[in-house]
Amino acid sequence: MHGTPHIVSDVMTHTVAAVGRRATFKEIVRLMRDWRISALPVLEGEGRVVGVVSEADLLPKEEFRDSEPGLPPSAPVPPALTGPPGEDAVVRARRAAGAAKAGAVTAEELMTSPALTVRADTTLAQAARVMAHAKVKRLPVVDAVGMLEGIVSRTDLLKVFLRTDEEIAEEVRREIVSYLFPLPESNVRVDVRDGVVTLVGRARDTSLVPVAARLVRAVEGVVDVDFDLTRPAAAEETPSRTTGNTATA
Repeated sequence: MHGTPHIVSDVMTHTVAAVGRRATFKEIVRLMRDWRISALPVLEGEGRVVGVVSEADLLPKEEFRDSEPGLPPSAPVPPALTGPPGEDAVVRARRAAGAAKAGAVTAEELMTSPALTVRADTTLAQAARVMAHAKVKRLPVVDAVGMLEGIVSRTDLLKVFLRTDEEIAEEVRREIVSYLFPLPESNVRVDVRDGVVTLVGRARDTSLVPVAARLVRAVEGVVDVDFDLTRPAAAEETPSRTTGNTATA
């Protein structure tokens, strides 16, 4: 019944800046500046993604500037770089990793590997959850064998909210209202303003409001949903009115 969700290929950027394993620290910084991005996929061979290097991977170079340089990843980290003895173990581990990266000079040494990626047919909701959970701003898009196809960013995921109110209203009418509140038993109008959907009118079965709320919220571009529905007079002796935002019902 419900419309097909948008997927990553609908919004991703196909032209992608990337680097090889041997790219130098300064090459990476210049590329990020020129492309105005915060992370770069690291590729090997003909385009297989093996890692991602981000601003967070570069910052230890500045953070530990006045500490011991050139610390290889396998070397023990001096106590001065690991923080106070009572510091949380996770924080200490992150500090140690940062100190190790402070001595890195190539993408291979700097990158986070394996790379966190998504496929082109991933839904936008799934991609958003991956980004939120991993606390990253962009994800490389790869095919079945890990070859780079594009990049999707937080900004790309928000593009669905640029859908017009008319487009959203038409989808809600066609895919939801016509099934849950069909004529002539019900007469429900769909109003959309700045992405906020309001269902107004008469609904024979107002117990379907929570279902409608979930379905409307799933429509790409919907910001919020509200209801102003009454039951037809014939349905009960005293009309029952459902008003206000019921999305959490």
